[in-house]
Amino acid sequence: MPPRRAPSAAAAGSSASASTASTQPKLKPTRPKADDGDDSEAATKPVGDSFDELLRTYYKGKHLADSISTAEDKWTLLPIFLKVKGLVKQHIDSFNYFIDVDLKKIVKANERVLSDADPQFFLRYLDIRVGTPERLDIESNAEITPNECRLRDLTYAAPIFVDVEYSRGKQIVRKRAVNIGRLPIMLRSNKCVLSGKSEMSMARLNECPLDPGGYFVVNGTEKVILVQEQLSKNRIIVENDARKGIVQASVTSSTHERKSKTYIISKKGCIYLRHNSIVDDMPIVLVLKAMGIQSDHEILLLVAGTDMVYQDTFSVNFEECSKLKVFSQQQALEYLGARVRKQRFISSMKQRTTVQEALQCLADIVLAHVYVENLNFRPKAMYLAFMTRRVVMAMTDSSLVDDRDYVGNKRLEL
Repeated sequence: MPPRRAPSAAAAGSSASASTASTQPKLKPTRPKADDGDDSEAATKPVGDSFDELLRTYYKGKHLADSISTAEDKWTLLPIFLKVKGLVKQHIDSFNYFIDVDLKKIVKANERVLSDADPQFFLRYLDIRVGTPERLDIESNAEITPNECRLRDLTYAAPIFVDVEYSRGKQIVRKRAVNIGRLPIMLRSNKCVLSGKSEMSMARLNECPLDPGGYFVVNGTEKVILVQEQLSKNRIIVENDARKGIVQASVTSSTHERKSKTYIISKKGCIYLRHNSIVDDMPIVLVLKAMGIQSDHEILLLVAGTDMVYQDTFSVNFEECSKLKVFSQQQALEYLGARVRKQRFISSMKQRTTVQEALQCLADIVLAHVYVENLNFRPKAMYLAFMTRRVVMAMTDSSLVDDRDYVGNKRLEL
């Protein structure tokens, strides 16, 4: 028999490695780790407009300080606007401001109530506040929720409390927390029970966590206040009617006490003041004299300045005033006071003179948003002269009129 050969070293090594591989457990292949950074976040997080992504320095290739110049940039900012502001935040903020600030200012402007039957009697409002929504059931003290009002056809409202003082004979009586009525409460406002509630708390109250609020529940029905587009208050609007040949400047004065509209209108080359509290249109020079601007030269400089074209256009108004034999402030006040509409109420108090009627009309009714303190009509006369200058400028150049449809001349009111 031929002799056996010894195994070679290579064969021995291969057999040893094979035996070793058979005895060791098999390892699963591993993935290489991704580098730390934005690429790893993109691989692990779903793509979308998350709130953290909106707060980064760069968002969709734009820096936070870059200008918003195109419509695409505005649409890009829409998600973060909805995240921060929402769709009804303006409703809730407006209602909160009305409850906390505006309501107190309205009462402050009309705080004193007098009696025609007894001149010695008075009633003064000291403070006003709105409570939290409460039920009218006497047997229960639990707070009422909007969902209960929906189910029971109730109004989700809160009581209104005032502090008053009034005269009783020679005594002054003060009462606090007098309930004078109820006010519907807007959902999610600072007076609502849902204000600041978490999603879990909303679920316990049988309310949808996604409900943004901003509406009322009246007799079980959800009601919302519609937003209306109105012309801006306390803003001068100059208009031109070429068919009638009229140029006018109007301003709607709005205060907590009253709201009225004042016109400065040109007719046949002359300029007049028109207001519903005065019977006739008043020549503008006469009104400025009634406010204490008695010098014709000063009136000319206030209205027309040093422009010769404007001065020639306005100078005809001095003839209108001289035809009425009005040259001083006293004469202007007497002429104006005789044409002030009388207020329709019977009063046992002493009747005012024509001069007092004119002063009261100019101080409190005409351009009511320009306040007069201690019969100082200088600020109101300057405002009136500026309105007149706008009319004179529009008479010489028709392109200087305002556009009523321009969004800058409008406001959105609730």
